[in-house]
Amino acid sequence: MKYKDYYAILGVSRDAKPDEIRKAYRKLAKQYHPDVNKEAGAEAKYQEINEAYEVLKDSAKRERYDTLGQNWQGGQDFTPPSGWQHVDFGGAGGFSGEGFSDFFQTLFGGAGGRFGGFQDIFSGAGYTQNMKRDVQAELTLTLEQVMKGGEFALGLNNRTLNVRLPKGITDGSQIKLPGKADNGGDILVNIHIAPHKVFTVEGTDLTRDVHVPVWDAVLGREIHVETLDGGVSVKMPAGIQDGQKLRLRGKGLPGRNGTSGDLYVRVRIDIPRNLNSKQNELWQELARLG
Repeated sequence: MKYKDYYAILGVSRDAKPDEIRKAYRKLAKQYHPDVNKEAGAEAKYQEINEAYEVLKDSAKRERYDTLGQNWQGGQDFTPPSGWQHVDFGGAGGFSGEGFSDFFQTLFGGAGGRFGGFQDIFSGAGYTQNMKRDVQAELTLTLEQVMKGGEFALGLNNRTLNVRLPKGITDGSQIKLPGKADNGGDILVNIHIAPHKVFTVEGTDLTRDVHVPVWDAVLGREIHVETLDGGVSVKMPAGIQDGQKLRLRGKGLPGRNGTSGDLYVRVRIDIPRNLNSKQNELWQELARLG
């Protein structure tokens, strides 16, 4: 089998802190998410990114992985050390590893609910079979789902759990499900907001572009803007410039304590093309008038 350099896959150093690993994962997961990236190989890359994160986000899995040393390069032929084969690591953290590579399965095993062989390989690690451990889970939502709120289904280890979104949920938020892990620990649900084709997100604030004709920008006319909860009319100031933003208070995502974020409308001015003779004459006249 081929050795997988999980640090290289996420683009982080071997001494990266958990926050650096989480940040790198979120960036890559958004870039290669199957709902967004339709390029060939994107889905396989997304799976590889998730596999790397599954190992490096978990201190126990990362410790096991790091014992292989730093001299391996991604893609090298890899032969597991004596004693690694057929060792069941699936119970650690309640993660089955289903769908991940042979390399992952060899190092961490499949579902089994126990640490068989762990103490023989990592003597003195101090782990016990029945210890309670928190389990990390990932839940990706659309902007529309975040706006609506409510309960959402989370599939984990052949179980389906309902996760209720609190007000003010943002990308990177974490929801705790106390005692819901198979081993009695907590499930920590990391929330990700999928990229949107119209809106970009920063906290509870949203930004979107609206294209307007140049004469509407010059004269300061009213434009129609679609928000996540319906359309609104907005009056532009006369002479608005390309890239200038209009702020719509409270039209962003729900926030805490009954507040909401804002929607920023970035004006993009469309320059007319393919002028007919009459239009060209009028623009020439405007140019003469200054």
